[in-house]
Amino acid sequence: MVSKQAPHVQVGFTMMELLVALVIVGLLAALVGPVLYQRINPAKQSTAKAQLQNFSTALDTFFVDNGRFPTAQEQFEVLVKRNESLPNWQGPYLKKLPPKDPWGNPYHYIIPGEHSAYDIVSYGADGAEGGEGDNADISSWQTN
Repeated sequence: MVSKQAPHVQVGFTMMELLVALVIVGLLAALVGPVLYQRINPAKQSTAKAQLQNFSTALDTFFVDNGRFPTAQEQFEVLVKRNESLPNWQGPYLKKLPPKDPWGNPYHYIIPGEHSAYDIVSYGADGAEGGEGDNADISSWQTN
């Protein structure tokens, strides 16, 4: 009796197939990457503007209830946690303390403001005052 053995079948990819796949993925990344980068930066600026508007709303509501804006020492904390010296406090005005801006830098609350009763500013990607493009400042008086 002659035994029949199944032919040995190799399963997998050859080195050449893997290299071709890697080249194709690299080309796609090179073409798509810059387009995605161009869409991310405006999204960060839009996020910062939306956050500034939320902070402004909370500050204005705090003012209506308490007759004043938070001091430079109180900053945003009084919008989240009651200060016993404020009998008309109806908060919290924000659910939690403001996060950092989309570039990982803190928002700056300035009272009295140069442009209104208060100013809130994100200094953009570079975290420094001034700049253009990604580094441009985004401020509460420009978003209203």
